[in-house]
Amino acid sequence: MNKEEKILEFGVKRDNEQRRDGGFAIIFDPINQLYAVGRHTSSDFLYLFGGGRDEGENKKDGIIREVREESGLHDFLHVEEIGEAMVHYFHSIKKVNRITLAACFLIVAKSTSLVDTEPEEHENFSLTWVKKEDLIFNWKNNRDDENQPHHWIHFLEKTENKLKELGYL
Repeated sequence: MNKEEKILEFGVKRDNEQRRDGGFAIIFDPINQLYAVGRHTSSDFLYLFGGGRDEGENKKDGIIREVREESGLHDFLHVEEIGEAMVHYFHSIKKVNRITLAACFLIVAKSTSLVDTEPEEHENFSLTWVKKEDLIFNWKNNRDDENQPHHWIHFLEKTENKLKELGYL
């Protein structure tokens, strides 16, 4: 990430926001040219794997831990930070307003082999592989506020540029 780059802000500021920094991963399978996401079991919403950092954990280690715990993916060719953004959102499961400094990491899968997952009680989704167009369609049709830019879409575009630069696309 370019340290001179301004940190963007996404979402709507809300009263009583709780700060919890973390991030998410955009996981790419170069062989099948697909992205790994979590498909929510009841709403069909597609999630990027990620979450909050544990005490004393650095950004990269926290994202890799979250990816492994939530998806079971563990065998990677390349891991790189793409950027950060301040994100305001309502955590619908925990019923709290949140603000987070969210780091986006590109993870290029070496294989799609899985280890056992360790999902939290509220994580009701399954690993699925999708095309970029399916992600964009899903996110744009499952937004609370169409007027707010979505940080996942922003970082997916940046990630695709990096994948092209690295020769994976």
